[in-house]
Amino acid sequence: MKKILFSLMFMSAVAAYSQPKDEPVMSGQYEPNWENLAAWDCPDWFRDAKFGIWAHWDPQCQAEAGDWYAREMYYPGWKQDHHRKNFGDPKEYGYKELCRDWKADKWDPEELIRLYKSAGARYFMAMGNHHDNFDCWDSPYQEWNSMRMGPMKDIVGGWAKMCEKYGLKLGVSFHASHTWTWMEPSTKFDGNLTREDGYTKNEDGSYKYWWHGLDPQELYAQNHPHSDGWEKSGSIHREWGWQNGAAQPSEHFKRKFQNRVLQCINAYNPAIIYFDDTVLPFWGCDESIGLNILTHYYNHSAAKDGTGKAEVVVTGKILEDKHKKAFMWDVERGVPDRCQDLPWQTCTCLGNWHYERGIYNRNAYKSADHVVRMLVDIVSKNGNLLLSVPVRGNGEIDERERECVLGIKAWMDINGESIYGTRPWKVYGEGPLFESANPLNAQGFNEGIKYSAADVRYVQKGNTIYATIMAWPQDTKFTFKALGQKATTNPGKIKNVKLLGGAKVPFKQSKDGLTVTLPATHPNEIAPVLAIELKK
Repeated sequence: MKKILFSLMFMSAVAAYSQPKDEPVMSGQYEPNWENLAAWDCPDWFRDAKFGIWAHWDPQCQAEAGDWYAREMYYPGWKQDHHRKNFGDPKEYGYKELCRDWKADKWDPEELIRLYKSAGARYFMAMGNHHDNFDCWDSPYQEWNSMRMGPMKDIVGGWAKMCEKYGLKLGVSFHASHTWTWMEPSTKFDGNLTREDGYTKNEDGSYKYWWHGLDPQELYAQNHPHSDGWEKSGSIHREWGWQNGAAQPSEHFKRKFQNRVLQCINAYNPAIIYFDDTVLPFWGCDESIGLNILTHYYNHSAAKDGTGKAEVVVTGKILEDKHKKAFMWDVERGVPDRCQDLPWQTCTCLGNWHYERGIYNRNAYKSADHVVRMLVDIVSKNGNLLLSVPVRGNGEIDERERECVLGIKAWMDINGESIYGTRPWKVYGEGPLFESANPLNAQGFNEGIKYSAADVRYVQKGNTIYATIMAWPQDTKFTFKALGQKATTNPGKIKNVKLLGGAKVPFKQSKDGLTVTLPATHPNEIAPVLAIELKK
C-alpha cells in the first residue's frame, strides 16, 4: 500500500512539473558591472549580528558518510565501499535513488531554529542546493527537488517560516554551479541515463525504472565531454575556476542555474546568499551570470525594503579588492591573521560539511571552547562566524552536537554583549598569536589555531572596550599592555572594569598597561571578558 501511495504521489508531482520561462533580471539603480555594484555597503544588521548557524543539509546526509558523497560514491575508496555495503552497486542504486529515499522524517525546523536562536545565532543559513544539483525547495526550474521527491516538503520554505517566527535573518546557499564537472565520475555508472531511458518497459509492460517521467540529466548534467585530467588529479579543485582543462558549461546549464537562484530570491526573500565559488558562479568562464544575480538581488532588496539600498549580503571566495567592494569575502575554515578594513565572514563546521557518522563515533566535533574562541578572534578582526551544525539525513542533530551548541549558549548568555553590535578597536589583540603569521591557504583552511591565556582580543562599542582573554589565566593578576597610558593605543582614562557575568574588578592603569585582579570564581570556563568603561 505504501509503495502504491508513493507511486501515485510521485507521478502526480512529475505530471505537475513544467519549466517556466526565464526569470527576468530586475532593473533598477544597480547594474551588472563592478563599478556600479561597488555602491553596495554591508548593512549594519549583518555587522551587528556577528554569529549565524547553517544547516548544510540535503540528500547526501542520508548516507551519513561525510561531504562530497554524491561525487565520491562513484570513486573507488571508502565512500564507495560504504555505498555498496549499505545501498548496493552505484549502477543500480545511484545518487538519484538516494534523493528518492531521503525522507527527513524527523525534521523539526521549529525546534532547531529555537535552539539556535537561544544559542546566540542572529541569522540562519539553509542549503538551497549543493554540487549534487538537488534543489531543497519548490523549484520550478529543477524537477529534482524536495517537493517532488524524497521528503515531499519545501525545506527552504520550512526554515524560512521558522526564521520569521523567531526573528532570525534567513540565508540560502547555492553550490550547484559546479555540478557540470563535479558529477563527471557518475558517468561510469548511472550518470548517462536520459529521460527516454526511463520509459523502458519490462516484459509484462510495467516500467523498468521508478523514475520514468523524469530526466536524470537534469540532476547529473553529464551530457557533455569530460574535463581533461580529473581522473588523474583525483580532485576537482584544480578546475574550480573553470580552467585547467575543465569542461565548459553549456548556455542551458548556466541559464538554468541563474533562473533557480532568481526564483528562490523572489519566493523567499533571503537576507543572505552564499556562493561556494571562486568569486561568483561561473567566474572564469562567464562573468555575466554572477553579475546578473547580484544586480537582481540588490535591486530586489532596494525595491522591497523601500530604502533605496540593498540591505542584503552575498558571499564569495578568493576575492580581489574590486570584488570585496561589491559583495562580501567568505573564508572557508579559516581566519585571516590581521584585522580587515571591510566586513567579511568565516564559514566553518562542527565536523564534516555533510553529516558523517564516523565523526560522531570518534567524538571528533569541535568543542564549544574552540568555536567561542574562533568567534571572538573573528569578531575582533571585523568578521562574522557562520557555523554549520551537521544534520542527519532524518533531520535531527545528534546529542554531541547539541551539547556543543548548548556550550556556546552558556558562554553567549553571559558574554554576548561583547559580540553583538561591536566594532574593531585600535588594535585587534595582543599576545603570541598577534605577533605571529598564519596565512590562509587558497580560500582559507588555517583554522587549527591554538589560543592560550596569553592571547587577548579587543573590540569596542560606544564608550566601552571589551577585552577577552582567550583562556582563563592561572594567575589572578593580568595586564593588558595595549591599554597602558604610554601605549600607542592608549585609550585614555578608565572609569571602571567589570567581568561579564561577575562584578567590578580591581584595576590599576599605568604607563605599561592595565592590570586587573580576576576573581577565583569563574562565571564560565571558556574565556573571561572584561568590559572596560572609559571616562568621557
